[in-house]
Amino acid sequence: MGMTFDPISQLDRFAASVLDSVRSPRLMPVDLFRDGERYVLHADLPGADPGSIDVDVDGTQLSIRAQRTADTGEGSRWLARERSSGSFLRQFTLGDGVDVDHISASYENGVLTVVIPVSERAKPRRITVESSSHREEIAA
Repeated sequence: MGMTFDPISQLDRFAASVLDSVRSPRLMPVDLFRDGERYVLHADLPGADPGSIDVDVDGTQLSIRAQRTADTGEGSRWLARERSSGSFLRQFTLGDGVDVDHISASYENGVLTVVIPVSERAKPRRITVESSSHREEIAA
């Protein structure tokens, strides 16, 4: 099988590696959705050391930090390097309708899952409307 040299793709890879090394900390891709009475956030952190993952809440700011190191021995020479290593950071502003005291997190198969419960005061509830002649319930 013959190999060809494509200077454009080589230049593109070089530029991407330089720009990637400049951007620190790196962002992590996430999915965020509401599932009934809670929000669920999935963050991709493949290869991250579970001990390096830090999830904290400061007021209304949720921060996720992690570290991934390159797995190379001394004297190794890179032939291709597309998986980034280093520090990863993602921050989210939480609204008033979440219960920050009961946020939980777990890490499995390279995915960090953060569960953010909806606060009691933010849940929908029924309010009774009273009048002098009859009572009626309406949805709030």
